[in-house]
Amino acid sequence: MAGILAWFWNERFWLPHNVTWADLQSTEEATFPQAEDLYLAFPLAFCIFMIRMLFERFIAKPCALGLKVQANGPQKAQPNAILEKVFTAITKHPDEKRLEGLSKQLDWDVRSIQRWFRQRRNQEKPSTLRKFCESMWRFTFYLYIFTYGVRFLKKTPWLWNTRQCWNGYPYQPLMPDLHYYYMVELSFYWSLMFSQFIDVKRKDFGIMFTHHILAVILISFSYITNLTRVGTLIFCLHDVADIVLEAAKMANYCKCQKLSDFLFLTFAVVFIVSRLGIYPLWILNTTSFELYEALGNFPALWVLNVLLMVLQILHCLWSYLIMKTAYKAILKGKMATDARSDIESSSDEEESVPRSKALHSTIATNGTSGANGTNGYLTGGTCSEEH
Repeated sequence: MAGILAWFWNERFWLPHNVTWADLQSTEEATFPQAEDLYLAFPLAFCIFMIRMLFERFIAKPCALGLKVQANGPQKAQPNAILEKVFTAITKHPDEKRLEGLSKQLDWDVRSIQRWFRQRRNQEKPSTLRKFCESMWRFTFYLYIFTYGVRFLKKTPWLWNTRQCWNGYPYQPLMPDLHYYYMVELSFYWSLMFSQFIDVKRKDFGIMFTHHILAVILISFSYITNLTRVGTLIFCLHDVADIVLEAAKMANYCKCQKLSDFLFLTFAVVFIVSRLGIYPLWILNTTSFELYEALGNFPALWVLNVLLMVLQILHCLWSYLIMKTAYKAILKGKMATDARSDIESSSDEEESVPRSKALHSTIATNGTSGANGTNGYLTGGTCSEEH
């Protein structure tokens, strides 16, 4: 076991030449990031999850009811033991042959059976109230952490000059504000990793789960290697778009269509500018070129840039979906969703809903959120609902 740990923490991989882990041990004069600090994220993630439960119950829900957000879920299908057995044990989408067999067995017409399966599928969809509460929590968190990040970064030299990210590296002391910023972001994404299994289910669950894993790895990796200065820039850059997204979803759930349209268009612009413009020109430029010029080459640098490039690929995918959604919505005269993530898994079941209402049902991230996922969730409709 000792041999495996020694191999994993090989200084030639993690650190620049002529730097050892002993050089980065915290002393009374200076504090540096330590790998064991990351364990703090687990109890903090649990605390964040509990705060979320309390927030949604005692703050978000009363706000939703005050705004007259619909509290009831979709209409329930009438009880039928035979159809329920087929639904739960065989298929939720019966083919034509099975529909005809059920029609003869129950003496129902095929259309009535199709309607029953549609209602039964929709029955598993979350209520608008639940989705509003989830979005309000994410909006509040992103707004808080983004505000904190801006207040912190405006006092730092590396906000306006990214070369300062590498000045004195790796002997950059860990400031208390930076440590707090990192731990809260990491804890939040750990909480999303686990809460995603109980959150509103969306079609791009796999992509968002991958995004959250990538975010946790990036945050942990940059903390261990003391690449925290550039990490704070990535945090702030990713959180800003998610604030607007969650606000757009809340407006959609409140049926404030014009406000929702405006916020979604704002989100699309902010997302594309920040993820396809500022991110590669600002972040990837400094990690790929300025870092190399300042410190030379070492393996951890390549790992960092590979992870950041994977994140950029997700940015490109989501930007394409957002632009596609916006284009379709403009053609139809409606906007309502973020193609990244908030399309519920059964959003394609709205066969009985008028088209104008179906457009409202589709607004939805986290990616994003990037090194945050800053976070994420693809589209099947014109729009639909953390990233």
